[in-house]
Amino acid sequence: MQHMEQEEKSLASRGSIPVVMTLLILNALSFLALLNAPYLGMQYLALWPFGAEVSTQLPPEFAGGEFRLWQLVTYAFLHGGLFHLFINMFVLWMFGGPIERVWGSLKFAVFYGFCIVGAGVVQVLLSSVGAIPPAPSVGASGGVFAILLAFGMKFPNQIVVLLIPPIPMKAKYFVVFLGILELMAGVFGTQQGVANFAHLAGMLFGLIFIVLFDRQRRH
Repeated sequence: MQHMEQEEKSLASRGSIPVVMTLLILNALSFLALLNAPYLGMQYLALWPFGAEVSTQLPPEFAGGEFRLWQLVTYAFLHGGLFHLFINMFVLWMFGGPIERVWGSLKFAVFYGFCIVGAGVVQVLLSSVGAIPPAPSVGASGGVFAILLAFGMKFPNQIVVLLIPPIPMKAKYFVVFLGILELMAGVFGTQQGVANFAHLAGMLFGLIFIVLFDRQRRH
């Protein structure tokens, strides 16, 4: 098992990552394109709840959006600002690259799509029934949190360092810490405007995918 782990770590450190690179490019291009038409982007491509009055900052001449099926994918390519984009893309590149190299591009692409759609469905349902404030959602965080979970399960003893505070810890503990933090933030509403339950849903759907389709999972 230790030999297998060393082989996977070696594989994860080399090779191309076409899906991750494509996602990085698409997210960057979407961000640049929407700088010229941010309200139209929010209206048609953000993830809107259905059957609920939504409070937005759209100008009066723009009607609020409504839920469309394609938004379960497109919302993950929109971001609320440069910092939001940078953090998600940095994590996608740093942790998604090793996972794509180990799993292969097709499996990684299916995993990512499954998780962003799953996170989107949960976000729509919760906001539509009033469990969380109804508002349009954007960002790749559901998929990114699923990637963090996959990394923690695939490389549990790999040391990662928090940004704030810069504390090193094993990946498996980092994932648990992150999940607890998101759960507390979602329950107590300590991060206004952040879709904490969508992040947790991304991790949940990531776990479902790994249990069902990753026959080489260990530890």
